[in-house]
Amino acid sequence: MENSLFDLKGRTALVTGGGAGLGRKIAEVFAEYGADVAVCSRKVENCQETAESLQKEYGIKSKAYECNVGSEENVKKTVEAVIADFGKVDILVNNSGATWGENAESMPLEAWEKVMKVNVTGTFLMSKAVGNHMIENGYGKIINIGSVAGLKAEPPEVLNAIGYSTSKAAVHHFTRDLARKWAGYGLYVNAIAPGFFETKMTKHVIEQNADKIINKNPLKKLGDPRSLQGAALFLAGGASDYVTGQVIAVDGGASL
Repeated sequence: MENSLFDLKGRTALVTGGGAGLGRKIAEVFAEYGADVAVCSRKVENCQETAESLQKEYGIKSKAYECNVGSEENVKKTVEAVIADFGKVDILVNNSGATWGENAESMPLEAWEKVMKVNVTGTFLMSKAVGNHMIENGYGKIINIGSVAGLKAEPPEVLNAIGYSTSKAAVHHFTRDLARKWAGYGLYVNAIAPGFFETKMTKHVIEQNADKIINKNPLKKLGDPRSLQGAALFLAGGASDYVTGQVIAVDGGASL
């Protein structure tokens, strides 16, 4: 695996929302391929359990941090702490996310603003803080987690969360625009747009609509964690050194 397209030895990754769900799966594959991994979220207990598990299973360095990605002050302190502990950040995964299910005509403003603050503002703040460090180093890989919901409009009976869908579309364009702005610094910015994977956030939707989602999917299945890990590993390592500004749908063809 050494010197392979996917080897991450000597790299340090920071994964937001890394204590559970897809964030944890991404943290795990980075550790599996040799990276040291910092994980952060508002619920630091989940991150602590993840960090301990990664260290034990893969023998890499891992540490947990509490971070509210919607707070610039909190983000700055977290990034400074990670750099102090690990020496650098080579890979950033903006995975922290929020959603709110509600009809568009009755969605409360505070719900809309909460989703935007975490999904869009949080992605910007973390990218800015880590990006400045990466620019100084002349290298960095930023991976934003979008969603197939930001690529197509789902019927309300499948997904009724207009704030979430809009925020993920914003993340996709943020990815493309930032990639263009930072390419000259040696930074790569890409996004993954997952389809329906079984996570805490999607549990209710899948429980209510699993058959409908699967039947409409060209591959006739829900997402499996290994597929998402493969996309993240590709974007984090040398295999993607000529790829930037892309939104890769990992959705079984649902966005076609």
